[in-house]
Amino acid sequence: MEKQIYIIGAGAIGKALAVFLHLNQKKVKLLRGSVDDGKHSFENISVTLEDKILNAEIEISSLSNFQELDGIVVLTSKSFGNDNLAELLKGKTGKSPVIFLQNGLGVEHAFIENDFPEIYRCVLFVTSQVLENGEVRFRPVADCPIGTIKGSGLLLTEVIDTLNTAWFRFAEEPNIQTVIWKKAIVNSVFNSVCPLLDIDNGIFHRDTNALELAGRIITECLLVATENGILLGKDEVLESLLRISRFSDGQLISTLQDIRLGRRTEIGTLNGAIVTIACNLNMAHLVPETRLLWEMTRLKEELNFRPA
Repeated sequence: MEKQIYIIGAGAIGKALAVFLHLNQKKVKLLRGSVDDGKHSFENISVTLEDKILNAEIEISSLSNFQELDGIVVLTSKSFGNDNLAELLKGKTGKSPVIFLQNGLGVEHAFIENDFPEIYRCVLFVTSQVLENGEVRFRPVADCPIGTIKGSGLLLTEVIDTLNTAWFRFAEEPNIQTVIWKKAIVNSVFNSVCPLLDIDNGIFHRDTNALELAGRIITECLLVATENGILLGKDEVLESLLRISRFSDGQLISTLQDIRLGRRTEIGTLNGAIVTIACNLNMAHLVPETRLLWEMTRLKEELNFRPA
């Protein structure tokens, strides 16, 4: 029997994934992650890819409308809300696997502490942006790896098979922590430099000075990663950054989108998390630029924040 998919987070990633799954004849419901007003509606969502436009009528609802979420639970909401979300979902999800499609380090900790039985992390290699007219612009860069954080891992293949579509592809990854760190370091560059320069993701392959700054940030972050048993080479991280920069040229990183809209950002689980880990290891003096970019991005967020 086909499992129901609940996507929590009706932003750019959540909307695109919901459309793709619906067009693949999957049972999908899109739930708001930050607003629980009890509303329930259907929305025609349009997703623009490079060579086509896909449309689907998607059911959008609120968490409070559901006593249980029996199936597959996918989190595409902002990671800063995970403490609250873990409390709201506790008792609703049962043995359903929870898959995190979120950026950052340690975003799953609240769910581990609340004893959710099956926890999986996905590292996103796509970019998605809600345009002013409400359409979603989506660009895949590579298959998105998913790995087991907690649980038997027996559901991993089923999860991947259920979520896979021709437009948004997933792959099994046994060494997911290394991939999480690699992407978190890359995102620490994109999500601080691009918002502070108010510029798109393509800046790093277009401008040598921006690329040099990225290299320095990567060097700092790799020192912290190594102390945590994550072995990565600077060249491979830089190449990943450049590949994303080329594929998403003209696209705005999520933190810049959030700041422009007066919203909270995920910078705390990126630069902020790396700096916090460095401090706990007595390495704070080795990440000065990473810390400065975190503090400046956080300040820009505060200055532009508009309460709902």
